[in-house]
Amino acid sequence: MEETSQAHAVPSNDSVIGDLRLHEFHSQIFRNTRMLRVWLPPRYDAPGNETRQYPVLCLNDGQNLFDRATAFAGVEWQVDETADRLIRQEVIPPLIIVGIDNTQGDRIKEFLPYRSLHPPVLRPQGKRYPDFLMNEVMPFVYERYRIARGPENTGLGGSSLGALISLYTVIERPGVFGLLLLESPSLFISNRRILKYSRRFRRWPERVFLAMGTREAGREDKDKQVVEDVRQLERSLRRAGLDESRLLVKIDEGATHNEGEWAKRFPEALSFLFER
Repeated sequence: MEETSQAHAVPSNDSVIGDLRLHEFHSQIFRNTRMLRVWLPPRYDAPGNETRQYPVLCLNDGQNLFDRATAFAGVEWQVDETADRLIRQEVIPPLIIVGIDNTQGDRIKEFLPYRSLHPPVLRPQGKRYPDFLMNEVMPFVYERYRIARGPENTGLGGSSLGALISLYTVIERPGVFGLLLLESPSLFISNRRILKYSRRFRRWPERVFLAMGTREAGREDKDKQVVEDVRQLERSLRRAGLDESRLLVKIDEGATHNEGEWAKRFPEALSFLFER
C-alpha cells in the first residue's frame, strides 16, 4: 500500500461544497489503483482545532458522492452539501467522510463476496474487501487525518452492491464499525446467502440505517421481492436486539434504484447515524 500522489483539492466546481481532498491510492490486496475522496468538515484547519479528532464515515462508490462531474449519469449523492448543512445546523457533529472509488470494470468482482450466476461472477473478490478496508484504507486515512477511534466514531456504508459488501464487512469484522448505512442493498445475490448469515449474527453496529424503494427492480414481482428481502433483514436485526433507537428502516414508496433517490434519503440517514 502506498500513496502515489500527494493529496490535492478538487478544482473549483459549483458541484463541490467545502474541502474535498483527493488521494490516488494503490491497493496491494486488489493490485489496482483508485481514488480516495476525503471530505473535511468546516473549520477542520482552523486555529484551535489542531488537536480535535473527528468521527468518520466511509462510503463505497466514492465518485458518485460529491461531484456530478464524476458521478454516474451526472447525478451525485450531494454528500458534501448535506453534511455541511447538518453540521452548521448542529444536527450532527463535525465529521470526516471518506469516499472509496470503485474501479469501474472490477467493481462487481470486488463487491461480491460469493460466486454468482446473476450477475455472472465465478471469481468474486469480495472476501478480500474487509482486509482492503481494515488493512489498507483505514490505516491510510488514520495516518493523514485526525480521526477519532472506536466503533462509536466509525461508520461504513454504500448502495446496491456497495451496500451488500458493507453488510458483509460488518459481519466479517464485528465490533469495528458502530454505524452502518445500507441503501438499496443487493440482498438477492447468490440465492440470498447474506440473509442466511444475517439470521445467525448478533454483534451488529450500534445504529443501522436501512432503506429500499418500492420500484427499484422495474417489475412488480421483483419489486415485491426486494422489499421482502429488506423486511427479512429487518427481522434478523430486530431479533438481535436492535430497537427503534438503533435501527431505522425506510421503505420509500415509488422510489427507484439510482443516485438521486439515495441523495434524497441521505440527510435522514446521516442525521440518524450521527445525531448528537
